[in-house]
Amino acid sequence: MTLTEKILARHSGRASVQPGDNIWVDVDVLMTHDVCGPGTIGVFHQNFGRQAKVWDRDKVVIIPDHYIFTADAMANRNVDVLRAFVAEQNLPHFYDVGTERYKGVCHIALPEEGHTRPGEILLGTDSHTCTAGAFGEFATGIGNTDAGFVMGTGKTWLKVPPTLRFVFHGELPPYLMAKDLILAVIGDIGCDGATYMAMEFDGDGVYCLNIEERMTLCNMAIEAGGKNGIIRADQKTVDFVKSRDKSAKPFVVEQSDSDAPFAREWVYDVTKLRPVVAKPHSPDNRAYVDEIQGTPIDRAYIGSCTGGKMTDFRAAARILNGHSVKIDTFVVPATTEIARLLKTERIDGGQTLEEIFLNAGAKIGEASCAACLGGPSDTFGRLNSAIKCISTTNRNFPGRMGHKQAEVFLASPLTVAASALRGSITDPREYLS
Repeated sequence: MTLTEKILARHSGRASVQPGDNIWVDVDVLMTHDVCGPGTIGVFHQNFGRQAKVWDRDKVVIIPDHYIFTADAMANRNVDVLRAFVAEQNLPHFYDVGTERYKGVCHIALPEEGHTRPGEILLGTDSHTCTAGAFGEFATGIGNTDAGFVMGTGKTWLKVPPTLRFVFHGELPPYLMAKDLILAVIGDIGCDGATYMAMEFDGDGVYCLNIEERMTLCNMAIEAGGKNGIIRADQKTVDFVKSRDKSAKPFVVEQSDSDAPFAREWVYDVTKLRPVVAKPHSPDNRAYVDEIQGTPIDRAYIGSCTGGKMTDFRAAARILNGHSVKIDTFVVPATTEIARLLKTERIDGGQTLEEIFLNAGAKIGEASCAACLGGPSDTFGRLNSAIKCISTTNRNFPGRMGHKQAEVFLASPLTVAASALRGSITDPREYLS
């Protein structure tokens, strides 16, 4: 069996499963946030009763993160609904905005707070829940109806997906990041190329990546239609999980069998790849940066679950250090922990990352999803007019970051930072010695 099949088999109580099997599985963690949480809670109450309790208080995680820092009344009401439900259910894992526990983007908060473990099943009411596949677990997004059912029973019914295997060989050049790798993959197979399939990432080019970069790879599996993205847990994974898992729960590290049947396999030599950009209006509208270099842009955005981690900001700071941006540049840390580290971590003993960004002329927002999903008009960094933006986010469909006529180019933090300095799409190799 493949890695995904092994995890699903164990959680279904079966010795083995194969693609196409319809199975009931036990869920280890259910996550919801301010956008979908109220709907999930409504489904739960409607079907289990107004006085019903969740199946396991310790397995429900609620993280407001999307429409947080806004005056919009309906957005604020959503958070109030979460607060009332948490109080009613006495839930321990609630990371409320305005408190010391507030975290920021759910997909980065989950591992920071120890809710991701190899071999488990993690479901969330957000398509980018597949980010957690970087920890060797089955993680996928579900809708409010399924989430409401899981909230009451701890179980869900799903079809076992076939597995596609993506093997990366070689040591990543300094001008490439995981974002380039996954954009290359999506450009090859298309936004529907992995529909309801597991995307397993393998090879020495993957295992040389740090945990944050592996999260970026798995995060965008959904942009190819994938059911989940997954990477076998290695020692880096185990060390990270043990350093974060306050519960010290035991976990099982699974891996694909050597004779596991994969639906198809792609092999890449990362040393031969070039920086990639996804042009409007789709993540699979691939171009290499040197093909569209010089395209004028109006805004640069560095943030989100795909581009707001410390590795992303270190990369951007390498480019921006000692320079000034020519266009509006927005920097948004994914979590409050990352925001704090921006104030303390220094480049070569000099300025902090935050100082580098501010001195370059960038604006820094509070930890949240911010403009990645558009949001109310007062959302930090939102595209409120038909401008062109180059962004480290994960989607560039019309209206995704705000205005329906805005154009969004997706790229790595290195490429976004280099482009911010020129005011046009720029190859980061020009700024890297």
